[in-house]
Amino acid sequence: MALQDLIFPASYQPKLQLREIERAIKLIKDFFEQSLSSELQLRRFSAPLFVLRGTGINDDLNGVERAVSFPILDMQDQRAEVVHSLAKWKRMTLADFEIEKGYGIYTDMNAIRADEVLDNTHSIYVDQWDWEKVIGEEERSIGFLKHTVRKIYAAIKRVEYKVYEQYPHIAPQLPEQIHFISAEELLVKYPDLSPKEREAEACREYGAIFLMGIGGKLTHGEKHDGRAPDYDDWSTENEEGFHGLNGDILVWNPVLQTAYELSSMGIRVDKKALEHQLALEGEEDRKELMFHQRLLNGELPFSIGGGIGQSRLCMYFLQTAHIGEVQASLWPEEMRRACEEKQIVLM
Repeated sequence: MALQDLIFPASYQPKLQLREIERAIKLIKDFFEQSLSSELQLRRFSAPLFVLRGTGINDDLNGVERAVSFPILDMQDQRAEVVHSLAKWKRMTLADFEIEKGYGIYTDMNAIRADEVLDNTHSIYVDQWDWEKVIGEEERSIGFLKHTVRKIYAAIKRVEYKVYEQYPHIAPQLPEQIHFISAEELLVKYPDLSPKEREAEACREYGAIFLMGIGGKLTHGEKHDGRAPDYDDWSTENEEGFHGLNGDILVWNPVLQTAYELSSMGIRVDKKALEHQLALEGEEDRKELMFHQRLLNGELPFSIGGGIGQSRLCMYFLQTAHIGEVQASLWPEEMRRACEEKQIVLM
């Protein structure tokens, strides 16, 4: 964390007092959860906080983050890992509970990401709705991905209006429609900018975008951003001629004046995509892990899924300047002091 990287909006004043913020957080979470489950036909499931190391169940995110781990006394000191997310666990749960095609599950996912760089929008504590849905092989397409994104965006829009209805001084700011663009198209549109700068310019222009095809190398030989090779399908060529059946929902954040990620999601790898992506990343030894064996043996359904940040949504809808205003976590003392001087009170 570097203080010079923090964003301090000029003349910032919180929209709500602390007690009102807590009530608003509950309103947002309850209403969005209902809207999401209705739009995508999802059932609520309980989720683990940790999984056993060496099973392949935990996610590697960008492939470099270290999981928080600990020994279990009553299991001969086998090590457990706090989850990064639940992409693989959810897909196994769909199989184990024999969830029907067209239906799925969602969970309250809580995680610790100790390697996170702390700033206005990142915390070592992660809370999100993790969801996963059974689809048919014929639905592994960019068209179905876009259809699902529009449903999620509709749920987000409904919550925005619900907040405005309860707190009229917090005006809606999302556009009516979300704009779809691939990472390759974004590179062509802004060839001289960094990936984050490209995202910011696109969000400034469109208000809300779904950035598709994240994880593989683009035509200039670099990735837009990293993705682990064994959950999202970022290598399959889609019907629009680009690679990737995944992406991020990004919106323009007028408080921070930057692009702001609300969700990461995608159609999951099938056997072919898994083998291809593991080979691309030099991770073929993962094939021997339990999750990967189940997928390669045809024991897991085709699926689509993702994560939607709970504190991220609350921060955006309540127009706060720091995620610590809507989430209790740990912050460097120098960050806490600097924020307080700017009327930003961290929990």
